[in-house]
Formats: sequence, C-alpha cells, structure tokens
Amino acid sequence: MTEARPEPLRMVSDPQVMRALAHPARIAIMEYLHSQVGGGTATECAEIVRLSPSATSYHLRALAKFGLVEQAPSRGDARERVWRTSSPSLLVDAGREAGPEARAAEQALVEAHAVRAMERTRDWLRRAGDEPPEWYDAALFNEALLVLTAEELAALNEAVLALLRPYYPRHRRDVPPDARSVAVQYRTVPLA
Repeated sequence: MTEARPEPLRMVSDPQVMRALAHPARIAIMEYLHSQVGGGTATECAEIVRLSPSATSYHLRALAKFGLVEQAPSRGDARERVWRTSSPSLLVDAGREAGPEARAAEQALVEAHAVRAMERTRDWLRRAGDEPPEWYDAALFNEALLVLTAEELAALNEAVLALLRPYYPRHRRDVPPDARSVAVQYRTVPLA
C-alpha cells in the first residue's frame, strides 16, 4: 500500500454531464476504467458492460464529449485505442441553489448508482454460500443510526474516506495475489 493522499476531485454539477453519467453502461465503464491503472479498450469495456465493442465505443465517445474519459497512451499497438478516466475522482453535487433540471439530473444519477449498488448486494446474496469461508465471514452489511452534529458528520466522512483511499486500485502497487475487487457502499444521509 502507499500513503493515503486526498484525491483531486472533479466537481460535476452540469445537468448534461450528470445525465451522461446516469446510464448503467457508462457507470460500469467509468468504474472499470477507474480500476485499471493503464486504462482499457472498448473491447475490454464491452466485456464488462456486456455490449458490443461498437456500442461501447459510442458510450466512450459520449463520456469523452464531457471530458470524463480521454485517450490513454497506446500499449504498443497503435491500432488499439486505450481509454482512461480524465480525473481520479468525481464529486456530483448540483448545489444548494440548483434548479429543477439540475436536481432531476442529480437524482437520476444517484438513483442509477443506488440500483447498481443493490444489484451488487443481490449478486453477493445469491452466491454467498458458494464463496470461500474467509470471504463469507469478511462481508458485512451494516446500518448505524448515529446522533451527530454537522461538524461531527463531516469529520466522520473524512475519516472513513481516509481509511478507504489506500485500497483504491490506483494507489496499490503490490496487490496481494488473493486480493479481489470489493464494493464498499458508504453514504451518510441526515434524517428528517
């Protein structure tokens, strides 16, 4: 592991960009490219999103139009187009003063991510009994109702994010051979 450093964030508040990101295939493409240190090709991304390479290329070009992905250095074969994310981290926030269009786009994007998170949870539950015991025992579902001030919540969020940073694929240099991708779903929502 390397030292945890705060990620440079790209703030996304434009409704068009949020709508571009809200497509399930584009969410999967962005996740895949974030996890690949050298980027990936349309063919590699197509395997992840279960679309044809040409359909995946369309989605990559749409993401590139908004500056979310860019061409990466070639891997040696100049015919092969390699893509990477243009920013290591995105923060989606329509802003407190956002109008209805921006709020709707933000909601659509958050809901698309929530659907993806639930799909991952359901997938785990379907196959959990077939997993090795160490992975079964390490998985966790937890919801904690806490009593916090806004300042304490901000500090808690930063502490949790600091714990996660060293495990992002782009930060790991010597990944253990038994390591797997793990979805960590963390959200804090003040209740009414």
